[in-house]
Amino acid sequence: MKPQIAREHEFEAQYGLPEALPTGERILWQGAPDWKVLARRVFHVNKVAVYFALMLAWRFTSTMADTQDIAAAFASLAWLAPFFALGLGLLLLLGWWSARSTAYTLTNKRVVMRIGIVLTVTYNLPLKRIESADLHAAGGGCQDIALTLERGTRIAWLHLWPHVRPWRVAQTQPMLRALPDASAVAALLATAWSEVNGVAATPKAAAPIEERQPTQGVRPVLVAQ
Repeated sequence: MKPQIAREHEFEAQYGLPEALPTGERILWQGAPDWKVLARRVFHVNKVAVYFALMLAWRFTSTMADTQDIAAAFASLAWLAPFFALGLGLLLLLGWWSARSTAYTLTNKRVVMRIGIVLTVTYNLPLKRIESADLHAAGGGCQDIALTLERGTRIAWLHLWPHVRPWRVAQTQPMLRALPDASAVAALLATAWSEVNGVAATPKAAAPIEERQPTQGVRPVLVAQ
């Protein structure tokens, strides 16, 4: 069973929502990723900047060793530096644009993810189909919330990227990325989930996670008690 999908919402009935909410459903929270944290964690701007800096340093020292002319060494960077600056600028733009085109909505019935830069896609994830949620430290005062969907509810990893938990390809986990107020959102999510499913769930503190270590554990923010 797949979540409901709506595409290309140039005209939204309400911010972040493809259609007006039905009677009895209300918005509890709406938000979007912090674009700076998204640029750093998803598009790896910091790592690319360090790589470019090392390349420029190598070019400078190599030219100095060959010519013993500091002016020539600086001149050798003149044509490289603009390309490197352009590359970093594009990555920053992708981070900003990705965050700007994203709207996360939590209602008392579902989680709605409106994502996509070029092609907008909206995923409606009913709380009844969410088994658990995990809080991940994202740095910069932000956290991610990864949602585990019930068995049989699958979304292609590439369709969700970058709003998906890294390294979980077989069973993808939609992720609310780089939220400055993630702890408060987790508490709202736990309360709404408990009301919908009739099972108590209590939010817990976050634990850090490294994207390069998919087996490292995190503490749940939403789990049946």
